Amino acid sequence: MSADCLFCKINAKEIPADALYEDDQVLAFRDISPQAPHHFLVIPKKHISTINDIAEEDCQIVGHMQLTAAKLAKQLGFSQQGYRTVMNCNQHGGQTVYHIHLHVLGGKPMGWPPYQETLKTPIEQ
Repeated sequence: MSADCLFCKINAKEIPADALYEDDQVLAFRDISPQAPHHFLVIPKKHISTINDIAEEDCQIVGHMQLTAAKLAKQLGFSQQGYRTVMNCNQHGGQTVYHIHLHVLGGKPMGWPPYQETLKTPIEQ
């Protein structure tokens, strides 16, 4: 646990969250700023700051995060229509809380690319 980590505090029940699922490895809760009709996060109980910090022994937890996402999407009734899972890494990846978390978004069609700006390579600029 990291003392200054928002998600560690949610795991420790120091900060309330709208929990959907919890077991000994993960916690899933609704995002406070939903970007889709269904938007929840799946976080490991173990503090792992970024995707870059995932160790060999964490592979089972990361897989369990995906299985939990699929289980909840089915329970909430949007698995057959489809959904998106996203893990952001560091600043340019859009990570704002430095405790890995899986965003699960569903309930509407998802576009691609998921950003508004047109990316140009240095040659095109």
